[in-house]
Amino acid sequence: MYSSAQQKELFDRSKAYLSHASSVQALPYTEQNDQLRQLIAYHEWRYYILNDPILSDEEYDLLYKQLEALEAAHPELVTPDSPTQRVSSDLPESDFPSVAHLTPMLSLANSYNAEDLLEFDQQVKRMLNMSETEDIVYAVEPKFDGGSIALVYEADQLVRGATRGNGEMGEEMTANARVIRSIPLRAAFSEVGMYRVELRGEVLIRKDKFLKINEERAEEGLSLFANPRNTATGGLRMKDPKEVAVRGLEAFIYTFGYAVDAAGNNQLDTLATHTESLDLLANLGFKVPLASKERKRCGNIQEVVAFCLQWEKGREAYAYEVDGMVVKVDNRRLQERAGSTSHHPRWAIAYKFAAKQATTELLEVVYQIGKIGSVTPVAKVAPVQLAGVMISSISLHNEDFIRDKDLRLGDQVLIERAGDVIPYIVKSLPDLRTGREQPIVFPTHCPSCGTPLERGEGEAAWRCPNYQCPAQVLQRIIFHVSKSAMDIDGMGPQIVERFVELGWVKTLPDIYRLDYDKIAELEGFGPKSAENLRQAIEKAKHNPIHRLLHSLSIHHLGKKVSQLLAAELDHVLELRHWTPETFTHIKDIGPTVAENVTAYFARPENIAMLEELEALGVNLRATEADRPVAAVTEGPLVGKTILFTGTLSRMSRKEAQEKAIAAGAKNISAVSGNLDILVVGEKAGSKLKKAQALGTVKIYTEDEFLALVDGQ
Repeated sequence: MYSSAQQKELFDRSKAYLSHASSVQALPYTEQNDQLRQLIAYHEWRYYILNDPILSDEEYDLLYKQLEALEAAHPELVTPDSPTQRVSSDLPESDFPSVAHLTPMLSLANSYNAEDLLEFDQQVKRMLNMSETEDIVYAVEPKFDGGSIALVYEADQLVRGATRGNGEMGEEMTANARVIRSIPLRAAFSEVGMYRVELRGEVLIRKDKFLKINEERAEEGLSLFANPRNTATGGLRMKDPKEVAVRGLEAFIYTFGYAVDAAGNNQLDTLATHTESLDLLANLGFKVPLASKERKRCGNIQEVVAFCLQWEKGREAYAYEVDGMVVKVDNRRLQERAGSTSHHPRWAIAYKFAAKQATTELLEVVYQIGKIGSVTPVAKVAPVQLAGVMISSISLHNEDFIRDKDLRLGDQVLIERAGDVIPYIVKSLPDLRTGREQPIVFPTHCPSCGTPLERGEGEAAWRCPNYQCPAQVLQRIIFHVSKSAMDIDGMGPQIVERFVELGWVKTLPDIYRLDYDKIAELEGFGPKSAENLRQAIEKAKHNPIHRLLHSLSIHHLGKKVSQLLAAELDHVLELRHWTPETFTHIKDIGPTVAENVTAYFARPENIAMLEELEALGVNLRATEADRPVAAVTEGPLVGKTILFTGTLSRMSRKEAQEKAIAAGAKNISAVSGNLDILVVGEKAGSKLKKAQALGTVKIYTEDEFLALVDGQ
């Protein structure tokens, strides 16, 4: 449809409009109108037809907003074929059957700053013939970044689920909706006089679930999902409902679109406010934004601005992807008076957060060697600010990722922070190539030791098979002392690298025979730091053996499997006599782990290293901490997860955790949607803020916790 030259010209012209270049501003408004329509048509083609946009959502919105402003200033320019006169689609065509929505699912007008919200407030007042000094009550809630859904209930039963489609027609996917557990199959609408109801909502996946899915896919050598939104929308439209169920989708419902009684009489008039409608939905068992925590009824536009800014500042702590806030006139009668355009309601607006996507140049690729020899390509890009973080390095995962994305040195690439955390290359922009770009050639030999690389059948990663590869040895040492392994405080990656460069640490046993007098003389250390390190290493010698097993970097032997294995041992070196068949009685340990552990303990050099560790005082015998603890079935915290933060005054952290376990709780290490209880001591910091932002975590003081568990 567009040649490469045309696409390059349209991209450059888009950038000119986005930067408000003088060459654009000097054009007659009729020519600006024509060009903006052409640009928007092009970017819609890229987004909806090719599913391959080259602008971020925010950049597209800004172009759209310029066209809206031009047409508002010159109404004679508005024609039926203008992009502003149609409701946009958000999903491509498929073979799902099309169904008509009971009422159109309109889009929202967008705003990007406090000034836009203040102007929106004044516009609404003018439409309603209100004084500028009068206050309007607004309902403000998160603008979830997922896949839109319309649910129809008849006689209290879920009878249809559909995607948004083009706003008038959507794709019917009732079977998939039924497996989303946050969507009730039955809801008591009849108790409030409603017979047929259409609800609007957003299908999402939690950010922590998204990261876990990608971790599992990476382990299996599968391509990674780009972001939670794509994972949710793709899951919503999968052919097999069983696969949808596995993905763990959730649905937030944010409004009624339609409601009538058995005689066909409108029942929405019985709901005085939008807030009342959300409260009703919550009472009927639907997942809606939590009152006062996730959504707020604001008495004026100033409260709206403050709440939106508060959310934007804390958005990363929230469990789901949100790209803004939705501001709605709360009173439904005022909504009806304000009315709607063919595109959006006049009584609502979206406040969009700063973009989390950006374009930059791929400068070079370096290759990192992991502790088991995996070769990971890392892109070095022109530094770019993204969601408050300067990005210059991005993992490319493996050779297949580079090939699938068609990445080349010198490419312009679209990047984002997946799950608000991990930098990720969404795609290259081949239409912007100049001819000077170079293919990325994956190495055939290890960049560290020169050994030919190997790739196992069914695996995505290339590996260096040389166990003594210097890069692998360094990474194994770094992992051995890390918090999740032997937990040697004060010996981070930079310290390990420094000791390796000095020749003090070449193997794991070298860690346990360091010369602390020499360390005390190093710049940045001193006697106190050296003594602290000595104490940390002495403490690590007495770790339970499951930590030692995990610290050995045996492929696929993770923390949980190390605990399962340690529970079967009296001494670590017993494993030299095990065969793969010996593992078969241990639930959750499969043949791959069994073969890897057997192979590790079959190497004489590994046995010699472990014997050397034992001679240096490192524990190789099972402790009580390695023995399985009988599950607590009674107690005030049975089935609950708990986390302690801040300084406890009446007990140590370990004592608190033991009390929690005795009461039936499970201790976890981070604030997430899986956390039930947070116990806060003095000087509680970011964990408390994250838990408060989630709104689902019960927060106890130390005294409240003790009163609960000691009263059992």
